Amino acid sequence: MEAEGLDWLLVPLHQLVSWGAAGAMVFGGVVPYIPQYRDIRRTQNAEGFSTYVCLVLLVANILRILFWFGRHFESPLLWQSVIMILTMLLMLKLCTEVRTANELNLKRRVFAAADNKDEEVKAPPRRSYLGEENGGPLLLLSPWKGTARALQSSIACPRERSRRAGHTGACVGHQVLDFDPHHFWHWSSFGDYVQCVLAFTGVAGYVTYLSIDSALFVETLGFLAVLTEAMLGLPQLYRNQRLRSTEGMRVHWRQD
Repeated sequence: MEAEGLDWLLVPLHQLVSWGAAGAMVFGGVVPYIPQYRDIRRTQNAEGFSTYVCLVLLVANILRILFWFGRHFESPLLWQSVIMILTMLLMLKLCTEVRTANELNLKRRVFAAADNKDEEVKAPPRRSYLGEENGGPLLLLSPWKGTARALQSSIACPRERSRRAGHTGACVGHQVLDFDPHHFWHWSSFGDYVQCVLAFTGVAGYVTYLSIDSALFVETLGFLAVLTEAMLGLPQLYRNQRLRSTEGMRVHWRQD
């Protein structure tokens, strides 16, 4: 009798706990990236965060969603993948904007420095109205030589800019349609990342549609999703090893 009398309390409590657990499962995966997002936005520096982490999580969660069509699993895990994809796209958008802004600021400083250097050149002692000095031709546009050089540098081809930047990924002008493997996932526009994700989703979705009746394919799809997600730490580890520094990487993310 006492148990039946407590049903009015236990049933809503059990439902509330279930909702809380489902919410934690859906949003718990993206919580570690909130401090990283705020830190990049505050410092305007994304050098400490590897965007390949976003690539790994995007691929893993897209494959997991496609696996759901072949074998249904719990809905919170499905929504977790959707939320994670949106979060990684936001991270990519922020990192791309920060890198592009830093590159443009660097070009402005180089442009201003070149102009200031040319303005320091002393005027010739004697100049005729024909633009001749000491019997020789005088270049009247010499104060603009630095501007011309800076302008020429700013419109250099993407490969040359990337060579000068040391393949850091911070150069401006690379697009997904360039099909340059040296600059894969180092594009200068967020739209290029979206195009790449949509292309991968379309191809993987079409292959899944054709092979959805194959149990072997479905199991392989799930295995690839888990395997890809298991390699999440490798891009950040490689970046830290290459830079010999963990500066810019949030401790909250590292402990996840």
